[in-house]
Amino acid sequence: MFASVKQHLRYWGFLLLKLAGAWVVAELALGLLNLCFPPLHRPFHLNMGRFSYDLGYTTLAGVWFLFSYGLAYLAVWDQKYRCRTCLRRLCMPVETGSWSHMLRLGRPQMEYICPYGHGKLNVEEVQISGAALPEWTEHGDMWDELFAVKKDEGRR
Repeated sequence: MFASVKQHLRYWGFLLLKLAGAWVVAELALGLLNLCFPPLHRPFHLNMGRFSYDLGYTTLAGVWFLFSYGLAYLAVWDQKYRCRTCLRRLCMPVETGSWSHMLRLGRPQMEYICPYGHGKLNVEEVQISGAALPEWTEHGDMWDELFAVKKDEGRR
């Protein structure tokens, strides 16, 4: 039980680490933007900054927002395609199912596997009835199946 909790903490901790890295890069980009556009100092006026007064600064602030959002999206998207046990990228996508043979083969999915055999991830090709979450199937240790002793051989 504790191994499972440790794996979940490591998985979500890695996501938090990536999000923190994206936040640091976004803050550095905002600092560079504010360094290139110092605030205006007009006598007898409040210093409201350049946002909404300077079209160039406001445009670059919008680009910075999209850049920051994109970094956070990439961190979450990358996490979805990682192994829940070893945090390696899942590989070898295989198409399963078929729309024309749905009764025999099921709905179309993409299946990704961990290179070390920890599990597989099934992602729906088309989501018809709302957002279907990807299904992670854990396999345990693949070497146990290969080197398992048969019950008859164990008695001899």
